[in-house]
Amino acid sequence: MIKKIVFCCSIILATSCGTSRPAVSNSNRTRTSSNTVTKTVKKNTPLNQENKSQASKSNNSTSEIQNANSNNSTEVLAATTRVKVTTAMVLEYIEKYKEIAKHDMLEFGIPASITLGQGILESGAGTGPLSIQANNHFGIKCHKEWTGPSINYDDDAAQECFRKYNEPKESYRDHSLFLTSRDRYSSLFKLDKEDYKSWAKGLKDAGYATDVAYPTKLIGLIERYQLQKYDAEALGKEYLATSLNSIDTTTVATMTSSELHLVIKGDTLYSISKKYNISVDELKRKNNISDTGISIGQKLIVK
Repeated sequence: MIKKIVFCCSIILATSCGTSRPAVSNSNRTRTSSNTVTKTVKKNTPLNQENKSQASKSNNSTSEIQNANSNNSTEVLAATTRVKVTTAMVLEYIEKYKEIAKHDMLEFGIPASITLGQGILESGAGTGPLSIQANNHFGIKCHKEWTGPSINYDDDAAQECFRKYNEPKESYRDHSLFLTSRDRYSSLFKLDKEDYKSWAKGLKDAGYATDVAYPTKLIGLIERYQLQKYDAEALGKEYLATSLNSIDTTTVATMTSSELHLVIKGDTLYSISKKYNISVDELKRKNNISDTGISIGQKLIVK
C-alpha cells in the first residue's frame, strides 16, 4: 500500500514539473529589419540659433540696402577720381558754381555747360580727393610752367603733380586760362558756343583726357542736368529744352524724394502714372515732356 502511495506521488510530481518549461517560440515572430534607416536630428543649440539669427539679420540688411538704393538717385563719376554721388549733391554743386561758369563763358568763350560738366565729372561734384585737398576741380596737372603750390596724386602714373589752389574759383579761372592759352585747344574756339557736343568731343581729341568715353560722360551730364540752359542764359537767349527731362534744377533741388521718381529699367509713363495715381497727361505736363519717351536715370516730378 505504501508503495502504491509513493508511486502515485512520483507521477504527480513529474507532471507538475513539466508545466514550468518555457513556451516554444513562434516561428512567425516579426524580426527587426537589418535595413533600418537612422536619422540624425541636429539640436537647436545656442550656436545654431545664433547662426540662424545672423543669417536672418543678413537677409534683412540686404533687403534694407536694396530698398534704400531704389529710393535714392546715385551715380558714379569717374575721371581723375571715382566717387559715388547723389543727384542732390550734383544739383547743389551746379547752384554753387553756375554763375562763375556763365561769367567765364562771356570772358573766355568756353560754354558754361562744358565748364560745369567738366567740373562735376573731374571733381566728383566737389567730393573727390583733388577738389577737397587742393581745390582742383578740373584735374589740371602741374606742367612745366606751373610755379604755384601743388599736390601729388595717383592718376595715369603714380604720384603725379597736380595744381593746388586757395579756393575753387581760382581753379575755375585757371581752367579757362588753360584752354585759351594752349594751341592744341584753339580749334575749339571756332565751334559754336552752344554746340556742347562738339566741344566735348573736341576736348578729348585735343588730349584733355585719356578716357575714350570722356565725351559720352560729359555730354550725358550736360543733358541730364540741363547745363546747356546756362549757355543760353549767358548769351541772353531763351532756353528751349531739347532733352527728355526738362525739369529746372533749382526746382528739383528743393523737392523731397517722395515728390520725385527716378526712372529705372522697365519704367514707362503709364506705369509711373499708375504708381503715383496721376494721369499720363498730368505727368507729362509736370515734366515738360512732349512725347512718351523717358530715359533711365531721369528724374520726374510726380507730386
